[in-house]
Amino acid sequence: MRVVALEEHFSLLDVGGMKPPPRPSIAIENMPAIIRNAGDKINDLDQRLADMDRHGITVQVLSRAGISKGPSAEMFEDDEAVIFAKKYNDLLAGRIAERPDRFAAFAHLAASVPEAAADELERTIVEYGFKGALISGMVRGRFFDDVMFAPLLSRAERLGVPLYLHPGAPSAEIRKAYYFYEGSFPQKVALGLSTFAWGWHYETALHVMRLAVSGTLDRYPRLNLIIGHMGEALPFVLARCEHEFGTDLSYLSRSLSKTLTDQVYITSAGLFTNPPFLTALQTFGIDRLMFSVDYPYSSNAMGRSFLDNVPLSPADLEKFAHGNADRLLRLKS
Repeated sequence: MRVVALEEHFSLLDVGGMKPPPRPSIAIENMPAIIRNAGDKINDLDQRLADMDRHGITVQVLSRAGISKGPSAEMFEDDEAVIFAKKYNDLLAGRIAERPDRFAAFAHLAASVPEAAADELERTIVEYGFKGALISGMVRGRFFDDVMFAPLLSRAERLGVPLYLHPGAPSAEIRKAYYFYEGSFPQKVALGLSTFAWGWHYETALHVMRLAVSGTLDRYPRLNLIIGHMGEALPFVLARCEHEFGTDLSYLSRSLSKTLTDQVYITSAGLFTNPPFLTALQTFGIDRLMFSVDYPYSSNAMGRSFLDNVPLSPADLEKFAHGNADRLLRLKS
C-alpha cells in the first residue's frame, strides 16, 4: 500500500553560511532523549530513506519546523529572513531533486514579511513544485488572524495550496506566566510542559480557533489548513466550543464546527493510539484525516504499526494512508 507522511522534518545545518544573531538556547540536557537524538537524523536523507524502506513509507513531505536543529528564517530580521528562506528553499529543492519519487516539500517562509513570504510561496510552487508551506507557531507574537498576514493567506488560497500550522516554542512571557517560575519545578519539566508535551499543542489549537471565530476563514473560504497531532485537541473540544459560542458567532457564514471541518485537515503526526484518532474521525470525517509520523521526533516503526492496526475499512484506510494527501497536495502516485 502506498503511504504518504506529511509532517516529516528536515533541517539544513548550513544555509549559505548565514548565521543568525545570538539568542538564548535550550540546554541540551533539558531535552528528552528523542529530541536530542533527532539532531543526527534531521538532515541525513540516506538514513531517512533506509528507515522509510524498512517501514513501508512511500513518500515524505519534508518541512523545517518547530525547534529543529539548525537555523531558520524566524531567527533573522526582515530582509535577511527573506534571503535566508529563499536560500533554504533552493537548497531543499536540490536535495529533493535527488529522489523526487520519495520526497516532496513544504516551503520555508519568512512569515514576518508577509508580502515577501507570499512571493516566495508562489516561487517555490512554480519553480520547484512545492506543496504549500509550514509555519511554526506565532509569528513575532501574532497569530494569522492579524490583518498583516492577509497577503500570505490570500496568495495560498489563490494558489490552491495548504498552510500547515505547526507548533512553535512560546514566547518567554508566555513561558513565565503559564509554565515556569523560579522554584516551581525543574527546567526540564518546564520545557516539556510549555512545548512538545503540552503547551504548544494547545497554542496551535488556539491559533486555528482564532482564525475561525475572527472570520478570517470566512474571508478565505477556499484556504485549507493542516494541523498535526490528531488535531491538537480540537476534535475533543469542538462540540463544547460550538455550544458555548452558540448564536454569538452568527456573523459567520457557517457554524463554527462547519467552518473548521470545511477548511482544516488533521494528521496523525506523533499520536499513535486509537482514542484520539476515533475522536478526530467522528468529528472531522475520514476525508479530512491524513497519516503522518513526525519523523525524526517520532519513529516510522511506531507510525507504521499504528497504520497497520487502525480500525478502518480498506477504502477508508486508502484515503488515510495516501488518498487524501495525494488529492490535497496533488502528489503523483
